Amino acid sequence: MARYLGQRLLLSVPTLIGLTIVVFFLVRVVVPVDSVDLKFAGAGVSDPERAAELRKELGITGPIPMQYVGWASKMIRGDFGKSFYTGRSVTEEMMSRLPVSMEVGLGSLVITVLLALPIGVLSAVKQDSIADYASRGTAILFYALPGFWVATLVLVFGNLWFDFAPSTDYKSLWEDPGANLGQMAIPIVLLGLAPIGTMTRLVRTQVLEVIRQDYIRTARAKGLASSTIYTRHVLRNAMLPIVTVIGLQVPNLIAGTVIFEQIFVLPGVGRYLLDAVQRLDLYVLMATNLFFGTLIVAANLAVDMSYALIDPRIRLS
Repeated sequence: MARYLGQRLLLSVPTLIGLTIVVFFLVRVVVPVDSVDLKFAGAGVSDPERAAELRKELGITGPIPMQYVGWASKMIRGDFGKSFYTGRSVTEEMMSRLPVSMEVGLGSLVITVLLALPIGVLSAVKQDSIADYASRGTAILFYALPGFWVATLVLVFGNLWFDFAPSTDYKSLWEDPGANLGQMAIPIVLLGLAPIGTMTRLVRTQVLEVIRQDYIRTARAKGLASSTIYTRHVLRNAMLPIVTVIGLQVPNLIAGTVIFEQIFVLPGVGRYLLDAVQRLDLYVLMATNLFFGTLIVAANLAVDMSYALIDPRIRLS
């Protein structure tokens, strides 16, 4: 077990190094202009000397590989630079916004798992019944409806019909739990609806496949309770593909978090990224993209580790 986990941890290191290289070169090479050009163009002035000084202060002068080395050496020490527009430390900004994005992303993932697992199992147990058709139809509906469109409708019609509008004054969970849940509940639920469709159909398919196996018939012949059969035998043997899909949902949840933070005016990392894109704020762009990329790598690592916990054959091999 320890060897298996150690191998997966070691494999994630070159992945993260490659991620930093891709993020840096995409922002510095592919983007045709930089923050300095954009700021001077917006002000309608031309000052080549001042522009050169600003580039030197930002560390974006000289060969691109040397710029990467300078940025990476600071990043290892936890210094992601400063925002060109606010002058604030990117690391401090990210840490202050991180709880918002984590609450939205993790909350929606919990909603997805808590709803998709029982609905999928019920659909498989009641195969070809009204409950099965209703759950499958609802799953397809959730999958088909764009989350950002539903969120926009909730805001528009909620304001028109019920005089409802979520507060734009964010309160953290520790500062005011009631106000926080009132503000975060709608984006969390709406973001968690779309993945329910995918997971519900997968859970149904996997449970149907497992309950047709001979060892399940043997367990029933022994007189085991249905709850024991489904929790200890069916779900555990059906979990590997389900866990894989949960890991694959992380990129979708990240993308949804970026959109929903903008729609509901939440001060998270996703909104920070969108503001940086509009301004081409160099270090903010690199830090936020690296953050989201690291989350995806960590999610895949967690999925690999969960394989070893669910199926002993994996860690033994």
